[in-house]
Amino acid sequence: MKRIITVLGLSLLTVSTLSPAGEWTLPQAPFRVHGNTYYVGTRGLSAVLIASDAGHVLIDVPMEENLDLIEASIRALGFRVEDVRLILNSHAHHDHAGGIAGMALRSGAEVRASSASARALRLGGNDPDDPQHGSAPAFTPVSLVDVFEEGARLRLGAIEVSAHPTPGHTPGSTSWSWRSCEGKRCLTVVYADSLSAMANPPYRYSDPRHPERIENFRRGLKALARIDCDILITPHPEASGFFDRLARREAGEADALRDRDACRHYAEAASERLDEQIGRESAGQVR
Repeated sequence: MKRIITVLGLSLLTVSTLSPAGEWTLPQAPFRVHGNTYYVGTRGLSAVLIASDAGHVLIDVPMEENLDLIEASIRALGFRVEDVRLILNSHAHHDHAGGIAGMALRSGAEVRASSASARALRLGGNDPDDPQHGSAPAFTPVSLVDVFEEGARLRLGAIEVSAHPTPGHTPGSTSWSWRSCEGKRCLTVVYADSLSAMANPPYRYSDPRHPERIENFRRGLKALARIDCDILITPHPEASGFFDRLARREAGEADALRDRDACRHYAEAASERLDEQIGRESAGQVR
């Protein structure tokens, strides 16, 4: 049986049997992940709010049609969208960045991104360097984007969020980590970007003219595997079994969201998929 709550006139489901793609616009009841970290995305696409007295950080605004749902979730938790001061992004595809322009307008927040992601955000996803260029849907361009340096630590009040470059899925893909505390118990939350090696021909990761594609991809995976990681969240929740772990917590397993090996396992699985993609390209199975 589905359990439903109503927030601002919207029915929010806490469980669902839809396929992952069908859940991209399905409302999801917002909830505390740990400390000042909250899930405010849909059932199938993540958005994370980090709250503080000085304002809030929002990571990802998935799809323009989800703007009202995300705003409703933020308000349902007792926060104001107008207090979102900083918007960050995992990667500039419509399913994770499509609502950023709209949310920046509603909140007045600053948008910050890596140089490659900033370029893609300004282009509305129409980035010729994107492996999925030509197949990834466009979205409303984000006209004002400030660029941070690689490995930056971004601060807002008591919040400090570290940027970890994990290029591959897109050139500007970025993973994020921060400490979130409940009393004296502080955990490191990691929002690890999508790591799938998906390409629209003629793009090839193994193109000999661009050796940096594989080199950078592998460097990011190795860094992510070593990162301090208590709670892993991914842009597509099912990629890290996030709601499965949440269900265990709701069933009484208090520490179910915590898995110190989650980031390593996530990176290792992505490395295997990258090897498979390179193998297909070498065998001429990708046209």
